Amino acid sequence: MQTQGQDGARQYLACEGWLTYSLLMAAGGLLGAFTYTLRGGVFCNAQTGNFVLLAMALGNARWREAAYYVIPITAYFLGAFVSELLFEKMRRKGRLRWETMLVGGEAAVVFLLGLLPDSAPYQISQVAINFICSMQYNTFRQLRGVPMATTFCTNHIRQVGVNLAQIAGGRRGESVRRLRTHSAMLCLFVAGGAAGAVLCAWAGGRAVWGAGVLLAAAFCDLLYADLRAERALRTQSPRGH
Repeated sequence: MQTQGQDGARQYLACEGWLTYSLLMAAGGLLGAFTYTLRGGVFCNAQTGNFVLLAMALGNARWREAAYYVIPITAYFLGAFVSELLFEKMRRKGRLRWETMLVGGEAAVVFLLGLLPDSAPYQISQVAINFICSMQYNTFRQLRGVPMATTFCTNHIRQVGVNLAQIAGGRRGESVRRLRTHSAMLCLFVAGGAAGAVLCAWAGGRAVWGAGVLLAAAFCDLLYADLRAERALRTQSPRGH
């Protein structure tokens, strides 16, 4: 269980901590390697590429291909929509936080995907991973007060550049902390992707269970926080919500 910090009189929750974000970031890299290597040569963690391909298909009047890209985009949209509704509905009910239930659900989905035969349509894995990545991205927003994305790297790269520039200009302090945080997240994503490449070559479709192990570890940590360490903070919302 990770040590809780404070921002003024307000504690950082486990779902805002280093352990949770490290595991989620590594799982994101592994899922990206999995879908690209074994499930159709696509990245399901974000949707910019799908929008570019959709636009190109429309521009070339390839209507069937354009409709194909609408599927993952819609799944990603629905993930954000559903996660926002459930966060508001579930955050003050029961003994478990929405964040904990989401990560547990992600681990279950990933385990089921690993049971699919390699002959199964790629779209099953693509849509499922699009959906859960969108839910995760919309739910986990700040690591100890630092705005964060756990399923892709673009903003982390930008933040590394921004904070390096601020440090070079003499503004240290918070910029140093943010630089270290975003740099660490990039390294974890790459490590997850590298592990995913190895697992895909070794285990085929079962490689996705590597991400499941990471998500299960995050779930166990969050579950302990909900039931023991943070029971008194049940009604406190994470930053960014």
